[in-house]
Amino acid sequence: MTISDLKKVKVSGDPESSGVESVLSGHGLSCMDRRSMVDYVKEYREPDVCWGKEVFISFYAFDPAQGKLRRKRIKLNRELRLIEGRREQREYVRGVMNRIRDELRNGWNPWIMQQGDGLVYVRWEDACSRYKEYLAKQLSEHNMREDSVTSYLSYLRVMMRWIDEERSNVRYAYQFDKRLVDSFLDYIYLDRDNSIQTRNNYLAWIKSFTQYLLRKSYIKEDPTAQIPRMKLRRKQKNRDVIPPEILIRIREFLEKRNRHFLLVCQLLHYLFVRPHELALLKIEDFSLKDRTLRIHWDVAKNWQEAVVTLPAHVIHLMLDLEIFKHPGSDYLFSDGFRPGREWKSEKQFRDYWARVVRKELGFSDRYKFYSLKDTGITNMLRANTDVLSVRDQARHSSILITDMYTPKDVKKANELLMNYKGEL
Repeated sequence: MTISDLKKVKVSGDPESSGVESVLSGHGLSCMDRRSMVDYVKEYREPDVCWGKEVFISFYAFDPAQGKLRRKRIKLNRELRLIEGRREQREYVRGVMNRIRDELRNGWNPWIMQQGDGLVYVRWEDACSRYKEYLAKQLSEHNMREDSVTSYLSYLRVMMRWIDEERSNVRYAYQFDKRLVDSFLDYIYLDRDNSIQTRNNYLAWIKSFTQYLLRKSYIKEDPTAQIPRMKLRRKQKNRDVIPPEILIRIREFLEKRNRHFLLVCQLLHYLFVRPHELALLKIEDFSLKDRTLRIHWDVAKNWQEAVVTLPAHVIHLMLDLEIFKHPGSDYLFSDGFRPGREWKSEKQFRDYWARVVRKELGFSDRYKFYSLKDTGITNMLRANTDVLSVRDQARHSSILITDMYTPKDVKKANELLMNYKGEL
């Protein structure tokens, strides 16, 4: 299922209100289908007792994992050793059989360990379908990024394909357990020969997927609780700081080719507005009077509202492009990076950078679109801007994060402190 397919998914109501009937109804099953499925899961054969060297009660119950009736044996030798007299032993066995018979009649299934909720009978495919509906709703309300939803769908597709090929006995949601998750992560890391980081990314998604299943009562326990991330040696970023001569070429190129995309680049480079945030900016977020941009909490990556400073040359570019003649409710970057009412994904920024800017200027693919942000922080620090101002403009939670961008040639003695002398 692609993003375009996901946007067409019709999101139905919550199926949990009335147990099994409501759940199955939520998946579009007719009354006959619902009745036959529930009865089939509850199917059993009357218990019987076998007297011999081993004494056990035997009966058959439907095993969802195998899709058929499966024999269950309950041994009683240990209990009978504590009971004296043949008659007393038979009375005890008869009592156990009656209790088992009553439990089976009331819907107990020995192969399904989670009890107390009909939702354990939800089929695996139906749980996954409901999860896709949930992602569609989150995407339509801009509560999740498109690239995140794309990744989640990809992870789910790989896991469902693996289950179909390797674990064909998985039929119900309750079978999504630690053993299955552990085996799947081994498949990702060992069989597919993916990196530790990829394996950890899958685990992070599975934890998110697990929380969804738990909220919906499709499972009762967290299968990822005791599965840790694999330790990974810290790797350098796969992008480089863009040198000044390349920045000049980019500016000159965009001045002639696409000044609206030049504004995109300047907001990333000077205001450190992240691509996802750029896609959600509206004209009303800017204040010419205060020379500021307000990043609203529901737009910001860290869910915290912030105000950043607009440099004069960025304001001049916005005025030249007549940005503020558009309605304040318009998105700043809609079709063609121009203001408009329709929201466009941040993917358009990366695509234009890679397919037009970087391709036509012929510079290294290590100069990513996001390199503009790294470069802006680095150059601001190199220009002796105080670290606190850079931290606030970049909206870093700690000065330690800002310090990570400090170039080595900046990390030298501060001339302002060389001749400083206090009162001590």
